Amino acid sequence: MHKFTVSITEEFEADTAEEAALLMYQQLTKGPAPLVYSVTDETKTATDLTLERKTADEFARLDHTADPGNW
Repeated sequence: MHKFTVSITEEFEADTAEEAALLMYQQLTKGPAPLVYSVTDETKTATDLTLERKTADEFARLDHTADPGNW
């Protein structure tokens, strides 16, 4: 199993860093999950990915912990 760091980047206009973080939190709790990600692997290689909403939603509905490949 490999380790990855997954980041999302959104720009917000705010008066403070805390307010910007709260605006991001608000967006994550009220709207659909973001589709654009930056993924960095163990070798520090970064890849930008854009997911398709339908495929991502289908993946999210499945319990991947039951997959023997995840054990």
